[in-house]
Order: sequence, then C-alpha cells, then structure tokens
Amino acid sequence: MMKLGNILFVVAMIFAIVFVDVLFFRNHTLERLAANVGIVLLFGAFYWRFFKH
Repeated sequence: MMKLGNILFVVAMIFAIVFVDVLFFRNHTLERLAANVGIVLLFGAFYWRFFKH
C-alpha cells in the first residue's frame, strides 16, 4: 500500500513534467524528452536520498 507522501511525491513529479513541457518545450520534441528524463532523474535522486527507508 502506498503512503500519502509517496502519492503526493508522484503527483508533484507529474505536475513538474507537465508544467515544464507546456511552459518551455511546446514544439521541441527532443528537448522535451531530455527535460522529462532529467526531471524524473532529479525526482528519483531526491526520493532515493530522503524517502527510501
């Protein structure tokens, strides 16, 4: 069962990806992909450092 903190973390990651896509990379496919991968890696590193038990 997922904890509330994990669910909020995933929602924040999805919000960040959509926000960056719409705001900066609307018509740039490869840059959008690179930014999305970077955001996921950043959130993954943050999760690994602070939420993993």
